[in-house]
Amino acid sequence: MPESDAKFALHPQLEKDTFAIGDLPLCRALLMNNALFPWLILVPRVSEAREILDLEAPRRHQLMDEIAQTSEVMQKLFRPDKLNVAALGNQVPQLHVHLIARFTADTAWPAPVWGGGHAPYPDPQPLIGQLWQRLRPGAQASGRAV
Repeated sequence: MPESDAKFALHPQLEKDTFAIGDLPLCRALLMNNALFPWLILVPRVSEAREILDLEAPRRHQLMDEIAQTSEVMQKLFRPDKLNVAALGNQVPQLHVHLIARFTADTAWPAPVWGGGHAPYPDPQPLIGQLWQRLRPGAQASGRAV
């Protein structure tokens, strides 16, 4: 069983490749530093969690709720042709979920985004602000979400 949130630390590779958006009730929301693809990552703040099944049932349900909330925000903000959602972990063993807005005109379509090019954000702060305004806890209740 994974430890509690007190021991949570973001994997160094995720720390290197992303920008923090903010903390949802369970997950840390991250923006992948690749401007070619609107790409968010949700990381449950549960140490030693490697698989979704490592989460107790209430946390699994919360993860699914946060994936749905983030997906809805991404659908409305980016209007992708397809929204890919996946928990892979081949390179980074820490449980994390990729949410990637895909477009038929993007540089990798229809192949996976890995190896599809990389362009760092010159200034990610405006996008991070837009995302957090819609994702932050209470945003939907206040009418500001999506």
